[in-house]
Amino acid sequence: MPDLHSDALVFFGATGDLAYKKIFPALQALIKRGNLNAPVIGVAKDGWSLDQFKARAQDSLEKHGGLDKDAFAKLIGLLRYVGGDYNDPATFQALRKALDGAKRPAHYLAIPPVLFEMVVNHLADSECATDARVIVEKPFGHDLASAQELNRTLLRVFPESSIFRIDHYLGKKAVNNVVVFRFANSFMEPFWNRHYVDSVQITMAEEFGVQGRGAFYDQTGTIRDVVQNHLFQLMCNLAMEPPVRTDSETIRNEKVKVLKAIEPIDASNVVRGQFRGYRKEPGVKPDSNVETFAALRLEIDSWRWKGVPFYIRAGKTLPVTCTEVLARLRHPPSVIQPGSRSRNHLRFRIGPEMTIAVGTTVMAPDDAMAGQSVEMVASRHPRPEEMEAYERVLGDAMIGDQTLFAREDYVEEAWRIVDPLLNSASPVHEYEQGSWGPSEAVESVVPPGGWHNPASSDSEDYRVTEDN
Repeated sequence: MPDLHSDALVFFGATGDLAYKKIFPALQALIKRGNLNAPVIGVAKDGWSLDQFKARAQDSLEKHGGLDKDAFAKLIGLLRYVGGDYNDPATFQALRKALDGAKRPAHYLAIPPVLFEMVVNHLADSECATDARVIVEKPFGHDLASAQELNRTLLRVFPESSIFRIDHYLGKKAVNNVVVFRFANSFMEPFWNRHYVDSVQITMAEEFGVQGRGAFYDQTGTIRDVVQNHLFQLMCNLAMEPPVRTDSETIRNEKVKVLKAIEPIDASNVVRGQFRGYRKEPGVKPDSNVETFAALRLEIDSWRWKGVPFYIRAGKTLPVTCTEVLARLRHPPSVIQPGSRSRNHLRFRIGPEMTIAVGTTVMAPDDAMAGQSVEMVASRHPRPEEMEAYERVLGDAMIGDQTLFAREDYVEEAWRIVDPLLNSASPVHEYEQGSWGPSEAVESVVPPGGWHNPASSDSEDYRVTEDN
């Protein structure tokens, strides 16, 4: 088989915040594992020297993850730098020279989406796009129309097989562990369907606010920022059918089928909220109607899931930082005191730790035939040697594995589902910081048995309760 590994990595936006916090640590980690031996060419503003670029890399590693002496020495030897304006053809001629005959470069666009078309066109004109890959950061548009236009821009120069749309959330081990747990365990299949599952809810809670990114967030909001990308990806991992093969196209086909089975969300199935004090954040409009919280209900009209509601909730300044899935099962036809038993459930904690828990009913200690709800919990914290998300996705892009990257049709289907909400005049309800969002979220968009509020961490005495 031919070697499909990229023989150079070019990253635009090399002096930016993303490169400083995430990309340099990921590059060092790739080198440390022996997964990166190609030149790394940074492209950014003019006026920097290669020595300044190397110093930036060192400072990044010292502050974000730690500097490994041997791996850093190799990284320094691989670094190149091209300074110039992205709208200047001379910048791309200099890049072509720096590529020094590389046959399969990977161009990573760690830049604002507004610059994608300009850079992609210059890559084509300078012949730097020939047999190359392009890696683009989310957001992939800000609605369906812009996503379609972005895809047209990319596809004019690169075939779909050479486009890698990064959603770093898919690089998280716990997110992919959901797929492994579902399809590597035979006991899951008999009950993971509409006959036994009553409802599924996904909560992505963040204890912090916009953290000085008010200007960005006020153009984005929770639905654009995490729902239609991160949480839809997690939902697809939960709801997809078993892939018949493990190649990237087969797996991505199954994910797209999930989205195709979902109707566009009606505003009546959504509650939007905004934390008190958001409008005073720097960069936020004083009359902003952007949501910092969203709770929504949708259904997947497939053979497996028809009639099972899926609930998604995400928000900032909530009581904890945690992402968790709770699937409640239907009540069995039992003669054991119905008013005293909770439903069985399956719980996945995606972060900060990784947990799989099963909620069961056992005999209560003080009553021979009454039920008591308990959990069987398997939980572990990430280990230092495990791959971080950006190391995983950049490494996969370099070898050409598209499994963890969004395909053109997936992106457009995700936007189709939420598009009616983006320009709707639905109200935004204020909520207190440190609460679980506006009261409307537990009055109008509420799972059977109520929302499950994740605890700050799992422990031996962790319990999930519900209103019967």
